[in-house]
Amino acid sequence: MAEAEGKAASSDEQLQPVSVSSSGPEDGQPAARTQSTEERVEAGGAARAESTGERVEAGGAARAESTGERVEAGGAARAESTGERVEAGGAARAESTEERVEAGGAARAESTEERAEGAALLANHDPTSVTLALDPFKRRKFFVLRPGTLNQAIKDVEALVDKEVDGSIHGIWLMAEVDHWNNEKERIVIITDNSLLIFKYDFVMFNCDQMQRIPLNFVDRITHGTFSFPRRSILQREGEGVRVFWDRLREPSFTSRWNPFATDYPFNTFTYHPVRNTDDMFTALCDIHNFRVQLLDAAQKAHAIKPVPGKANGVLVLNQHIEIEAYVGLMSFLGNQNKLGYCMARGNLGF
Repeated sequence: MAEAEGKAASSDEQLQPVSVSSSGPEDGQPAARTQSTEERVEAGGAARAESTGERVEAGGAARAESTGERVEAGGAARAESTGERVEAGGAARAESTEERVEAGGAARAESTEERAEGAALLANHDPTSVTLALDPFKRRKFFVLRPGTLNQAIKDVEALVDKEVDGSIHGIWLMAEVDHWNNEKERIVIITDNSLLIFKYDFVMFNCDQMQRIPLNFVDRITHGTFSFPRRSILQREGEGVRVFWDRLREPSFTSRWNPFATDYPFNTFTYHPVRNTDDMFTALCDIHNFRVQLLDAAQKAHAIKPVPGKANGVLVLNQHIEIEAYVGLMSFLGNQNKLGYCMARGNLGF
C-alpha cells in the first residue's frame, strides 16, 4: 500500500507538471492575443485619432483658408462693386449736376433775353399807352378778333368807297373815336386820295351803320398828344390821341357842348383800339402814329390839287394836349368801363 501510494503520488507529481505545462501555453496565448488586440486597438485608435485630428485640422485649415479666400474675394468684389457704384453714382450725379447747371443757365439766359426784349418793347412804345392793353381773356370778347370778322368788315367798307369821289385807298385803320363827352366808339378809318372816311361798323351783324366823309382839302389842323380835362373835372384818360380839324373858324355851339349825341363838331378825335397789342397785324392796324403821318401827307397833296377858295391852304400840325370838355362824365365812365362802344360778347347780348 505504501508502494502503491508512493506510485500514486509519483504519478500525481508526474501528471501535475504535464497539466501545468499543458495549461501554461493555453493561458499565455489568449493574454498575448489580448495584449496584441489592445495594442492594435490603441494603435488603431491613436492612428484614427491622429488621422481624424489631421483630417479635422486639415479640413479646418482648408475651410479656414477657403473661408478666408471667400471673405477676401467677397470683400474685394464688394469693394469693387461699391467702388463702381460710387464711381457710377458720382458720374451720374456729376452729369445730373451739369445738366441742371446747363438747364438753369439756359433758363436764366432765356429769362434774361425775354426781360431784355420786354424792356426794349417798353422803350420803343409810349409808357402811357401800355395801360390801355387788356388781358387776353377780355380781348377774346371782341368780335373783331373772331376769325374772318375783320377781313369781312374790310371788304364791306371798301365796297362803300366811291372811286370817282374818293379816289384810291391809301390805308385802313382800326381805332377808337373819343367824342366830346369822353365816350369811346369803335371805328374803321380809311384814307383815300381825296377823303377821310370814318365807318361805324357792326361786327356782329356785318353791317355798316354809319359813314362820315371828310374832304382832305378841308383838313387844316392836326393835333396829337396826351389827353387833358378842365381843372374842375373828375375825369381822366391815359394814353395819347390824334384830333383832326377841318373847320378852324367854326366853334361848337352851347347846345352841342351839352348834348352827348351831337354830331356837328368840326373835329374828330381818335385813340388806340384796345386790341392793338393782340399781334403784329393789329398793332399795325391800330397805329395812330402811322395814321397821322399818312393823313398829313394825303391832306397836303389834296390841298395842292384842290385848294379851297378863301381858305389858307396847308395843314398845321401841333404837338399839344388834346382837351376834352367834360366834368362829371358818369355816362362815359360806365360806358368806357364796360366797353359799350365796342362790339363785344356780353353773355346772351352783344352790341
